[in-house]
Amino acid sequence: MATAKTKQKILTVFLELLEKHPYEEVSLQLIAETAKVKLSDLRRAYTSKLALVEAFAESIDAAVLDERDEGMDDQPARDRLFDILMTRIDALADHKEAVRALKTAADEDPGLALEFNRIAIRSQKWMLVAAGIDLSGAKGTVVAQGLVMAFAKVVATWLDEPDEGMPRTMSRLDKELDNGVSFMKRLNRLEGMAKGLRKFIKSASRRGQSRNRARDEDDFAADTETPMPSEQGA
Repeated sequence: MATAKTKQKILTVFLELLEKHPYEEVSLQLIAETAKVKLSDLRRAYTSKLALVEAFAESIDAAVLDERDEGMDDQPARDRLFDILMTRIDALADHKEAVRALKTAADEDPGLALEFNRIAIRSQKWMLVAAGIDLSGAKGTVVAQGLVMAFAKVVATWLDEPDEGMPRTMSRLDKELDNGVSFMKRLNRLEGMAKGLRKFIKSASRRGQSRNRARDEDDFAADTETPMPSEQGA
């Protein structure tokens, strides 16, 4: 098994290469040669380039969680999430060109975009937890997917942001979170409707079963009261 130091060295080299080359040109051979490690050591550390992308995302997740401002705990959920996502942008700042390369690769390869999306959903679920918005099950996945799409738009703005103060980036994040609040309200209404529908269907099913049992009992009673043919001729 590769040591933590070797894994970090390889990940750092991978990100540095992405700053100078397109994602598809950063081969495993190039990574190994640049990091001055054997291919076997690279294989022990990371099974693929996608595994390196996952490791990068996880390192950003950890950085955000470490920097989480507990003083925001009494603020509205929207404000907490704004703070968490801006912290994520700050954590990405040292790797801006690598992020650009990854975005370009995803834009050009739908299959790769799906793989990146899977990784991003996992990260955004952690961002929601960090913001004190812990949603489980299908609803949590739906919300995380929406957040992935919204944050991708924020990142696109950030990549072309000329001002270090990031006014355009923050404005875009504000807009996307406003859209997210509206989405959550619609989702909650739909969830309420779905619960009501499930309750109605369950109740209707119980009533139907009761009617069927009553009808069966009536049919049985009628059958037992009808004389047998031999009795009718007696």
